Amino acid sequence: MAASDTERAQQQIDEIEALSSIYGDDWCVVDEDEKIYCIKISDCLDQPKWTLCLQVILPPGYPTAEPPIYQLNAPWLRGQDYRDLANSLEEIYVQNLGESILYLWVEKIREVLVEKAQSSDPEPDIKKTTEEVDEDDGDDFLLDYQPIQEDHIKMLNCMTSESQEDEELPPIHHGNPITDRRSTFQAHLAPVVTTRQVKRVLEKLYENKKIASATHNIYAYRIYCEDKQTFLQDCEDDGETAAGGRLLHLMQILNVHNVLVVVSRWYGGILLGPDRFKHINNCARNVLVE
Repeated sequence: MAASDTERAQQQIDEIEALSSIYGDDWCVVDEDEKIYCIKISDCLDQPKWTLCLQVILPPGYPTAEPPIYQLNAPWLRGQDYRDLANSLEEIYVQNLGESILYLWVEKIREVLVEKAQSSDPEPDIKKTTEEVDEDDGDDFLLDYQPIQEDHIKMLNCMTSESQEDEELPPIHHGNPITDRRSTFQAHLAPVVTTRQVKRVLEKLYENKKIASATHNIYAYRIYCEDKQTFLQDCEDDGETAAGGRLLHLMQILNVHNVLVVVSRWYGGILLGPDRFKHINNCARNVLVE
C-alpha cells in the first residue's frame, strides 16, 4: 500500500530529528518551510583536510516516491570527482528505494573524504569561484562552496589601522527573506562609520550557522569621511558575479551612507538567471527603507 502524504511527512520529520541529533552543529536548517537542509561533512573532527557541504531539499514524495534534490558544495569537487560521488549517491537511492537515505548519503560522502585524506591526493585548493551562469549548462547543482568570510576579514584587517581600539559592535537589523524557486535571499544591515566596524559586523554575522552556510554572502558599504568629504566604499560579490557592484550602485542611487548591507543567498537548485539580481536589490532596498 502506498504511503499517504501524512505518513511521508511524518517520516521526514522523524528523519530530520534523528539527523539533527546525530550531526549537531554540522546540521543546519536553511529553510524549514521549503524543507532545505545543509550538512557539513569532513574527513575527521580534529583537523579536517577535506570538507564538503551537502545541501538537500526534501520533496513531498520523499522518501517513498521521490529522491531528495541535492547539491554538493566543495571547491575541489569537479569533473570526474563530482560524477563519481553523484553516481554513488544515485546507487544508494536505487538500492534503498522508498527508505530514508540521508544518513547513508552523509556516511558515504564521509567515507570518500576519509579515502582522499588517506591517499596521496594533495590538499584542496580553497579558492572560491562560485557563480551562477545564466545559461543552463546542465550542472544545476554543481556550485563550489567555501566559507569565504575569513578572506574578507583578513582583507579588512589590512585596511583597518592597528591603532584603532576595538569599536563597539553596531546593531544589526535583519530584513524579511524573499524566496523564489527554492532560492532564499535575506538582507542584513548595520550602521558603520569605520572599516573596523564593517569587519566586526561581518564576523558577528558569520557566527550564525545559517548565514555562514549561505551559498553567497554579498555585501557593500559606504562610509562618508567628513574631513576629506569623500566616500570610503567597497563591495564583495562572494562568487555571485557583479552582484556586489550592483548592490553598491543601488546604495549610491539611494544616497545612503555610513551603512553596511549584506545579502545572503541560499541556492535551491534551480537557476534564476537575471532574477537573482532583482531579488538581491529588492532585499537590500527593503532593509534600507525599513
